[in-house]
Amino acid sequence: MIHTIFFHLCLWCLDDAVKSVSVMEGDYVTLNTDAAEIQRDKVIEWRFGHNDILIARINRQNNERTIYNGSADGKFRDRLKLDEKTGSLTITNTRTTDSGLYKVTSSRTETPLNTFNLTIYGEYPLLVITRFFTQCPSSSHQN
Repeated sequence: MIHTIFFHLCLWCLDDAVKSVSVMEGDYVTLNTDAAEIQRDKVIEWRFGHNDILIARINRQNNERTIYNGSADGKFRDRLKLDEKTGSLTITNTRTTDSGLYKVTSSRTETPLNTFNLTIYGEYPLLVITRFFTQCPSSSHQN
């Protein structure tokens, strides 16, 4: 019983640390880090999804910035940008399949510096909305 309560409290604490971000499909989104915290780190990694797939990395020791275009089955190919100074990650031309958890970690700590729950909303085509309203029965009533 005590273990169950502790587990739920831990999940509650983690949920508070997750930042929710929402954008429309096709837009870009920047997931910002705590720049003051990041600047002291030698290695910064961005991971995606519940499997923590490595999608981007900054290694300041080697002065390298790497975007893993082939990771996550290539879903982010040529759409990720990484700011070397702040460690922020930008996703361009967002897709609904980009929705999910994003974590930024550092070489100094095992816990994520920031965790984001990104939701990409699909746009409804104007044609569908127009067709819906043109097919609706008239709202005027005849007596």
